Amino acid sequence: MTKDMPSFLGVLMLDTAFPRILGDAGNIESYDCPARLKIVQGAGSMEIVKDGKPFEDIVLAFCNAAQELEAEGATAIVSTCGFLVTVQEQIAKSVSIPVMVSSLSLYPVIRSVTACRKIGILTASKSALGTTALDAAAIDPADVVIMGLEDCHAFSNAILTEKQNQPDEMDVRAIEDDVVRKSKELLKLCPEISVILLECGNLPPYAAAVTKATGLPVFSILDGARLIWRTK
Repeated sequence: MTKDMPSFLGVLMLDTAFPRILGDAGNIESYDCPARLKIVQGAGSMEIVKDGKPFEDIVLAFCNAAQELEAEGATAIVSTCGFLVTVQEQIAKSVSIPVMVSSLSLYPVIRSVTACRKIGILTASKSALGTTALDAAAIDPADVVIMGLEDCHAFSNAILTEKQNQPDEMDVRAIEDDVVRKSKELLKLCPEISVILLECGNLPPYAAAVTKATGLPVFSILDGARLIWRTK
């Protein structure tokens, strides 16, 4: 990166077709700093949202995209999918700038500053958020309560499906209602929850509604971006 190149936050984006509304990690207007998207071709929702690491060719594609962003002037990198925590280390090692591809990487800090009280995690898919991702994020399953959105049709029909089946429009109101309902279910399951962590980069648009419904602070990859982004 040369001195006359503008600095920006690089965003590694899944290869998807659904709308990226304001607040979504895939919308550059969601960030408090200049941001630039880099779509990783072939890395769709179904390839990444699973209990396990992506295939090596996809991991290489993310590393290559990260390197391209760094060469273009990125001073930090995030992503649009929290399940990439499984390859956080590989992507981070491929560049020389700060990388946080998943909000789950915020977990150790959040846990330490909440006096080790329970943390609720809202995820795109509870069934997919298995030991591979939890271990990669240093999360002890006994310390968290996890709630997934895979059974919420407005969300799953738009996001947890193949790219060719993803809609041009989403029922944002229905998704918000489901996200709020799931957050309330988290508290019903465990009233001791002190904070909610949004794994999915599609969920930050609903963070304020979750806080209003639960009274709890909510963290997402947008907070991770604020933490690691810097000017050159």
